[in-house]
Amino acid sequence: MGSARKRSGRGSTVINAFGNYSTAEREHNDYYATHPSAVYPLFGVEEFTPTVLEPACGEGHMARAIAECGCEVISSDIVDRGFGEVRDFFDLRYTPYDIVTNPPYRLQSEFVEHAMEVLRPGGKLALFLKIQFLESAKRRELFSKYPPARIYVFSKRARTAKNGDFSSIGSALACFAWFVWERGYAGKPEVDWIEPKEVGR
Repeated sequence: MGSARKRSGRGSTVINAFGNYSTAEREHNDYYATHPSAVYPLFGVEEFTPTVLEPACGEGHMARAIAECGCEVISSDIVDRGFGEVRDFFDLRYTPYDIVTNPPYRLQSEFVEHAMEVLRPGGKLALFLKIQFLESAKRRELFSKYPPARIYVFSKRARTAKNGDFSSIGSALACFAWFVWERGYAGKPEVDWIEPKEVGR
């Protein structure tokens, strides 16, 4: 997962969170990469446009896995980590492509809202999120407005890594899921289970 700019009354702050770390331990720009084994199974259960957007690409861990699954990838991030274009996702006004990413932790809901505005009708958004994203009254309002079409829960823990360094982590600590939205979908979400997969299709 890469980074995005947080808009607030006190100016713009680069933030990006998605691990189990205390505030004192967090990487300066809150950069936590997604292991490719969490990406491969998504492409075994979902079809996407031949080209997809990865707008929080970090160092390209997810983008490379998406490419291995047969899609071209347009990669960007608000921080230059030597991979993809430097671009703010919230500057995007329209895309004909589906979006697959691990969004900044504090901007998860904002990513959903913005993606639903810029996707074409029927376009897909797939976000790699902690299962706790289902919680809270505020998120209940978001789900009422934009219900996910499908949620794929990892039955085994998927891994993320601070600074993209997977050699420094042991077993995964959090439960993750893929949340998939389709612009215009108005039904109830279907829930299924998937497992991390070490190789692509």
